[in-house]
Amino acid sequence: MASRIEDYGLIGDLQTAALVGRNGSIDWLCLPRFDSGACFAALLGERDNGHWTIAPADGESASSRRYIGDTLVLESTWESTAGTVRVIDFMPHRHRAPDVVRIVEGVRGRVPMRSVLRLRFDYGRRIPWVRRSEDHQIVGLAGPDAVYLSTDVETRGEDFSTVADFTVTEGDRVRFVLTWNPSQEDPPKPVDADQALSETLDEWEAWSGQCRRPPRYADAVGRSVVTLKALTYGPTGCVVAAPTTSLPEDLGGVRNWDYRYCWLRDASLALEAMLAAGYTEEATEWRAWLLRAIAGSPRDMQIMYGVAGETRLLESTCDWLSGYEGSTPVRIGNAAATQTQLDVYGEVIDALDLARAGGIHRDINSMELQIAMADHLESVWDEPDESLWEVRGPRQQFTHSKVMCWVAFDRLARASANRWGRPDLEPHWREMADQIRERICRDGWNDDRGAFTQAFGSDRLDASLLLLPRLGFLPADDPRIVSTVEAVQRELTHDGLVMRYQVADAGSTHDVDGLPGGEGSFVACSFWLADALHRIGRTDEARELFERVLDLRNDLGLLAEEYDGRLGRQVGNFPQAFSHIGLVTTAYTLTAQASATAD
Repeated sequence: MASRIEDYGLIGDLQTAALVGRNGSIDWLCLPRFDSGACFAALLGERDNGHWTIAPADGESASSRRYIGDTLVLESTWESTAGTVRVIDFMPHRHRAPDVVRIVEGVRGRVPMRSVLRLRFDYGRRIPWVRRSEDHQIVGLAGPDAVYLSTDVETRGEDFSTVADFTVTEGDRVRFVLTWNPSQEDPPKPVDADQALSETLDEWEAWSGQCRRPPRYADAVGRSVVTLKALTYGPTGCVVAAPTTSLPEDLGGVRNWDYRYCWLRDASLALEAMLAAGYTEEATEWRAWLLRAIAGSPRDMQIMYGVAGETRLLESTCDWLSGYEGSTPVRIGNAAATQTQLDVYGEVIDALDLARAGGIHRDINSMELQIAMADHLESVWDEPDESLWEVRGPRQQFTHSKVMCWVAFDRLARASANRWGRPDLEPHWREMADQIRERICRDGWNDDRGAFTQAFGSDRLDASLLLLPRLGFLPADDPRIVSTVEAVQRELTHDGLVMRYQVADAGSTHDVDGLPGGEGSFVACSFWLADALHRIGRTDEARELFERVLDLRNDLGLLAEEYDGRLGRQVGNFPQAFSHIGLVTTAYTLTAQASATAD
C-alpha cells in the first residue's frame, strides 16, 4: 500500500521527477520525461507495480528528513538503538541520460540495510528481462527502455526483484546509481555519485540564491520556487501542473486526473510568480514556450499541451492498477485538452502583459499573435464553455471565463497605446472590454445573493470570483466586490479553507461538473481568499488565513492540490504547481501591503 500523499518528498532533474516516501521507497518515477510511462508505479497500485526501497531492514520509517539547504537533494535519517543511518536521494541535473542517485551513510552504530529494486515498465505492467553485464551493472530491458544499476554492494535476484542486504557502520558510504537509456543505444557510463552530489548541491544553491524573498515568508517562498523549478521541463521551459497522475481529489472516488502536462493557465500564473521572485530568465523561457505552444490559428489553441508542445493527449485508463487507496480509474492522458475554456485567452494575454511590465524584451511576433487572438475572441467571448474548473457537465456562461475575456481586451487596449505604439487599436478594444464588463455586471450579478455568481443566471457561488479584485475588474472597495468576497468566505469555506464551488454529497452527481462524489478544499483558492481579504482591507485576517494554509504543507514544504479536512490529509496530485504559485503570489501581495504600511 502506498504512503499518505504528504509522506512523500520530491526529487527531480528538470525533465522528470520521483516521489520518495518516509519509508525510503521511491513509489513513482516516469522515465525519461514527466509524461513517460512509469517504471515505479506502486503509488497507484501494489508493491509489485514497481518501487525501489532503501531503508533499514527492520522496515521502520525515517525518524526525520529534510532538503539539504535550498536544494532538491533529500536527506532521510533513521535513528534506532542499533545506530543512525542517512539516505541521500537526488537526481543530478540532466546532461545526458536521467540518473537517480541514492547514497547510504553510516552515522552511528551498526545498522542492517536492505535495498529492493522492483522495476516494472509501462505503469507497472511490464516485467523487464534483468541480467548482469560484463562490467557488473544490473541491466533491466523491456522494449524501448533500458535501466542500469551500479552499486558498491553485492546484489541478487529474488522474486523478480534485485535485492541487496548490507550493513553500514559509522563512516561507511554505500552508493547506488540507477540510469535510464534507450534500449537500442550503448549503455551510458555511470555518474560518479559523490561528484554528482557536490555538483547538484552547488547548482541548486546557485539557482535558489537568486530568489528575491519576502522577509516574512522567506522560507516558504524559497521552497515553493524550488518546487516550481523542479516542475519545469528544462528543454522547453514549460511547467507541468504536477509530476503525478490520478492521485484522487476524493479518496476512493473517480476524480482522478493526469496532471503531467502543461496548462496555459498554469504557465501564465507561474510566469507571474517567477517574475515576482526575480527569475526573469525562467519567465522569459516560459513566455517563449507559451508563444510556441499557441502558434497558429487562435481557434485551434488548446488549454494544455504536452511538455514539448504535443497536442494529442488522448485519455485512457490503466485497468491493471488498483488506484491510490482504491481510487479508480487510473487515467493516462487528459480529455480536457479538447475542452473550450475561454479564460485561457485572458490568462495568456495577461501573462504577456506582465512579461512586458517585468522588463522582458518585446517580441513582434507576440504582438501579431495577440492581435489575431483578439480578433478570434471577439467572435466567441459570449459563448458558453467548460470554465477553468474543466467541468465534464454541460457548458455554461461561467462568470470567471467572461471576466478573463474582459481582461484580454483591457490589457490589449492598455498595451496598444502604451507599449506597442498602435493607438489606433485602443478605442475598439476598450469598447469591447466595456461591453463585456457591462454584460458581466448585468448577468453575472445576483441581487438576491448579493454577489457575483458562478454563471450567468445562477445562484451558485464560485471561488474563482475571489480573483475579481486582483484582476482589477472593479475597484477592491466596490460594494459588489466586498460582498462577493464575504459571500464566498461565508458559504464556500470549511474550517476556514475554501472549496472551489458547492459540491454534491458523496454518491450523488453534481450538476455543475457532472461527476459523483465530493472533493477537498482547494489550496490555491484558500490563497486567493487571503489575497482578496487583504485587498478589501482585512489584512490581519488575510495573514491569519495565509499562515493557516502554510500549516497544511508537509514537513518538506510541499502542497498537493487539495486538503481533505474530514480526514486531515492532503489529496489530489502532488506536489501541485497551482498551489505553490498561489503561495508565492499571495506572499508577495501581503509583503507589499506590509511595506506600504511601513512607508
